Amino acid sequence: MKQLWKRNMVAATVLLFVCAAVYLNWKYASGVTGGTTEAGQKILGESTLVSGGAQTGEEETGTAGEAEETSADAGDDYFASARLSRQQARDSAIALLREAAESETADVAVANEAAETIQVLAGYALAEAQIENLVTAKGYTDCVAFMGDGAVSVVVEAEGGLQAEDVAKITEIVLSETDYTTDQITVLEAN
Repeated sequence: MKQLWKRNMVAATVLLFVCAAVYLNWKYASGVTGGTTEAGQKILGESTLVSGGAQTGEEETGTAGEAEETSADAGDDYFASARLSRQQARDSAIALLREAAESETADVAVANEAAETIQVLAGYALAEAQIENLVTAKGYTDCVAFMGDGAVSVVVEAEGGLQAEDVAKITEIVLSETDYTTDQITVLEAN
């Protein structure tokens, strides 16, 4: 009886961590409101970086050339950082699921559920990579996609700004690669 209880607690804990990782991924992808550090630097993944607006209402000082260079560097850092964060969260969730599934005391139902969740996460990773590749193949500078249970967000760096036609192209790519509906797709421009 004690082993059954212990096994169920391990399974529940793993599922809690997976749900937390999916929730955090979803919140991160949907543009959680955030801010800047005390030094005025943008925190990667925060809405201030994605939207490009300063939340303090203060204007930045410096020459236009410096601002453009900083913006380009921040954009590159954003996409790399976003991909890294997404992969690290997914890797830790998969490691916990594998540990639960391969545990000697794991129930067959728990092992099967962990295996199914691993397959879902792997499917998300493949679909995100495919969406990112197709969007950049359409001529956009860079792209990162975040998939969750009920939504997908695509952050794009587009030269000349993101227009309605661009959003339509990207939405069509996501629709062709996933089972999401149009109202579950969010396309954002990284500034």
